[in-house]
Amino acid sequence: MVNTEGFYMIRDLYNQGHNISQISRKTGYNRRTVRRHLTADTMPPKQNRVPKSSKLDAFKDYIRCRINAYPLTAKRIYREIQDMGFSGKYTIVKDFIHQIRPPDTLLAVYRFETEPGKQTQIDWG
Repeated sequence: MVNTEGFYMIRDLYNQGHNISQISRKTGYNRRTVRRHLTADTMPPKQNRVPKSSKLDAFKDYIRCRINAYPLTAKRIYREIQDMGFSGKYTIVKDFIHQIRPPDTLLAVYRFETEPGKQTQIDWG
């Protein structure tokens, strides 16, 4: 994908007398890409991709509710939605849960030390 800067750099190098192969080596773009941008009158508009549907789309609301209510594992959620009719695999569920799960925040522990004999610690376990 060539951005605006790359488009004008290709044109500038061509106007300086470089051929397509030299421009390709200098910029790192494929020769066909360089040729396409040299023959175009204007920079091609950016094309947005249409998001594809997923097997998980029907279950995303359920997963969000379960994750917000309880700290369940991805395997547990996967088993639950399989019983509801999900035909996908575990990896897609795991990746989605990784995106929506709130990060675990560890609280800092203030550690202090005393002189020998000043404090006693007992392990009741």
